[in-house]
Amino acid sequence: MARMLLQEASPEVYKGFIDIALLIRKGPLDPSVQELIKIRASQLNGCAFCVDVHTRDARKLGEPEERMYHLTIWRESHLYSEPERAALAYTEAVTRREPVSDELWETLRKHFPDERELGDLVALVSLINALNLFGVPLKLRPPVRD
Repeated sequence: MARMLLQEASPEVYKGFIDIALLIRKGPLDPSVQELIKIRASQLNGCAFCVDVHTRDARKLGEPEERMYHLTIWRESHLYSEPERAALAYTEAVTRREPVSDELWETLRKHFPDERELGDLVALVSLINALNLFGVPLKLRPPVRD
């Protein structure tokens, strides 16, 4: 059982996070890339609830199971495009609190030259990490399903 549900304890704060997520979702960043980012950051952070939610969302977008399974080994997998690889590399660096090298940043800019799209990607990586920082300590878990 969760320690707390933020949407009940602090609905205005929770709504703020959801509003940001909705703005990003409506923006130019490819929905599949968005879900891959959310899944990978959530895997690294150990957020079971978020991994569950975002793998389900990715399936609804038609994301193949194999690509979700390969996320933990994306560097060795042939299933991801160069833009997806750049987004995943950035996601991992930020999630692990590692420096984002100039080389990584330039690769990211090359594949996401639109400022809004790149801004949304940067914001999304920060947002999913923040949401994971709610989910993990509050012990959010996916529902038990048959």
